[in-house]
Amino acid sequence: MAIRLVALDLDDTLLDSGLKISADCVRAIQKIRSQGVAVTISTGRMYRSALPYAQQLEIDVPLITYQGAWVKNSTSGEVMYCKPVPKTLAAEVIKYFKDTGVHCHSYYNDQLVMETLSAEGIEYSQLAGVGAILIDDLLTGLKTEDAMKIMAVSHDEHRLLDMEQALKSNYGDRLHITRSKPYYLEVMHKEANKAKALEVIANYYGIGRQEVMAVGDSFNDIEMLEWAGLGVAMGNAFEPVKEIADFVTFSNDEEGVYEALRRFVLL
Repeated sequence: MAIRLVALDLDDTLLDSGLKISADCVRAIQKIRSQGVAVTISTGRMYRSALPYAQQLEIDVPLITYQGAWVKNSTSGEVMYCKPVPKTLAAEVIKYFKDTGVHCHSYYNDQLVMETLSAEGIEYSQLAGVGAILIDDLLTGLKTEDAMKIMAVSHDEHRLLDMEQALKSNYGDRLHITRSKPYYLEVMHKEANKAKALEVIANYYGIGRQEVMAVGDSFNDIEMLEWAGLGVAMGNAFEPVKEIADFVTFSNDEEGVYEALRRFVLL
């Protein structure tokens, strides 16, 4: 079946190593949109971090942000799907991260919030292109705000992997736990994942699953690539992502998204 909806991950997929979208990719996205194909961004980033890229591409389809916890239209502001972390569980996860001593932050009201501006926090804030707001206590903030996502950052990948396994053992049936990069451990609502969010958008536009192409590179993209009729892994994707994909394209620095669009969507 012809592709009618394309979902593109941002980091290490649509964005090159310099966090830019190539001119060829921009032109290809504009071309398929003129063909009547809907294009959305599907990212773990917060909404305000993804928005500038959506505006650059003139995307008028709801954006998948926070790993699928929040689906919001970039032009109308309509929210189609919203699944914050349940408050009791959010408090337990934040306490767990704080007790381990790793950098931890969250997102309240689409703001990046931290208790201290650690080296990991500065690095993440720069990547997201969003300044962090420092608050006295993330746990106290939960009394008045919802956490769209909770995130730990550590360049000790073995330690983070152990933490991921511990969280999945204790909360795997109640929360969605994944990594967007080897050193980013992210915790969301159980029903917050890119596949579920993409299904919401497809259903809204009356588009069948087999008419959807999804492109990604990391562990947090696996559900989305499995759900889509055509799942495309980047050449720089982790091996488990490549193994479940229907097709492996070039890397993000070799215009892999353009190649996938050229091969499967462009007329």
